[in-house]
Formats: sequence, structure tokens, C-alpha cells
Amino acid sequence: MNSDVIITCAITGDDTKVTKSPHCPITPAGIANSAIEAARAGAAIVHIHVRDPDTGAFSMATKHYREVVKIIRESQVDVLVNLTCGMGGYICIGKEGLKDTPAAGSDFVTQKERMRHVIELCAEGLYRPDIATLDCGTLNFGDGNRAYISTPDYCREGAAILRDLNVKVEMEVFDTGNLWFVKQMVKEGLVPGPAMIQLCTGIPYGVPADTGHLLAMVNTLPENSVWSSFAISRMQMPWVAQSILLGGNVRVGLEDNLYLSKGVYASNAQLVEKARTIIEAMGARVVGPQQARERLQLN
Repeated sequence: MNSDVIITCAITGDDTKVTKSPHCPITPAGIANSAIEAARAGAAIVHIHVRDPDTGAFSMATKHYREVVKIIRESQVDVLVNLTCGMGGYICIGKEGLKDTPAAGSDFVTQKERMRHVIELCAEGLYRPDIATLDCGTLNFGDGNRAYISTPDYCREGAAILRDLNVKVEMEVFDTGNLWFVKQMVKEGLVPGPAMIQLCTGIPYGVPADTGHLLAMVNTLPENSVWSSFAISRMQMPWVAQSILLGGNVRVGLEDNLYLSKGVYASNAQLVEKARTIIEAMGARVVGPQQARERLQLN
């Protein structure tokens, strides 16, 4: 069991279904303020996607990331900022092979383009992130003909970029083969220690949200890694307890679950507060951003 728990709050993902919640932040100011509220509730890390303020659709624009980080930093609320590098990986397959592939809905770009916002913010220097997330494998993403593509060499390139930028890489693992490759990148020296790993469960069709699969992955983690896990939808809060029992940290937030209870929409701060209640009821404690920095060996 983990007695000192880091909470990550994933503020808003890329799925437009999230916007049906009245608490889903869309504008950069809304996303930043929701992150600040989550930090005040106990999140040591906030995981950030951005959206087009006019449409609510996901965005990759550096200007939106810059504004979010600026507002968070100027709030004087201490929290580690984790920016996604996952956008730009979807390919929708047509029914006639290469004749109609890529199909509508594809956004596939190079690894460097997926990370352009992090590269540009680090070059500017003022609003660089503490952490950036790398999706470490290819996955059939839901039903139909959509896949998320992240090949071994794309992952290697992304890890090397973050290593050279001195930004901590959080490696998101959606299936057991992803973890196998994470260990390979650690072996190749692409990931400065300690490895930071997020085990993502319950997303069709990756690793299921059940104890057996999570335990199998925990048992094969790289030595001395700092790991967390989450499950989506109604399994989010049970997974807080499950992750702690197996020695990990936790992630909650509107990216993964919209509800505080059946039919009751949650805010990010409320989800963090509920996770904190579970953590403390188990006899563990929530650690702040400074202790998280020390455990992750951030400069």
C-alpha cells in the first residue's frame, strides 16, 4: 500500500462528449481556473488538454496552452503542470483500404508536430511545463475504424525530445505491450529516472479495468518507477482505492469521468475532494507538489 499519495487531476480531455457536463472547461481561462481549483482541493499535478474556445473541439494550438499555463503560474497556486502530447495520433480507416484511408476524423501528424506546443513553450522559457505526457503505443480506440497510432520510433523520438528539453516524461500505458515498450525505452536510456508511468485502464479496447490486469502490470513495472493508474467512468473512484492498495498514486478528473454520483455532474475540484476522502479513509495521506517534485526528481 502507498501511504503518501500524489493526486493528478485530468482537467478536460479531447472527447467532445465531455462538453455535455456543465462543469467542463472549454476556454483557456476556464481550464486554468478549474486546474487551480483542483490544486487547492489537493491535486499535486494537473494534466492539461486545450480546446478551441469557439467550438469546444480539441485543439493543438500553442497559444491556448500558453494562456492556460500563464494563468496557473500567475495565480501563485503551487501545482505541477503536465501538458498532453497525445493529440495528432488518430487515423480513421476507410472501408476500401488505401483507397479511402485516411478517412474523415483523422488528425495524424508527426511526433514533433504533436509536441510543438511543448517545444515552443520551452524555447520561450517563461511558461514551460513540468511534465509532458507521451502515449506509448498503438491502440484500437473504441469501436469502428479509429485507431491511435504511436509507433516505437515515434515514441523514441518523443522521449528524446522531452529528455533534451529537460521536461519530465509521463508515459501513458494503455495495454500490456505498451508497458513492455516503456521498459525498452528505459533500457535504451531515453527516459531519465525515475520513470513516471500512468497505467490507463478501461478505455476500449485497451487493458480492462480489473484487478488482475492492473496487478500484472504493476508486477512488471521498471524498478524504482513512480506510477499511477486510473479507470474511466463509474470505476474512477474504486480505482483510487485499488491503485493505493497496490502501491500507486491516483488520477481523477473530468477527462475520465463526469459524475460525482449517479446523475450528478462533478467539478474537477469535487472529484479531487472525493479522492482525497478515500485516500485519508484508507489511512494514507495526500502529498503536495513539493514532495511530488522530490519523488519525481524534478529540477
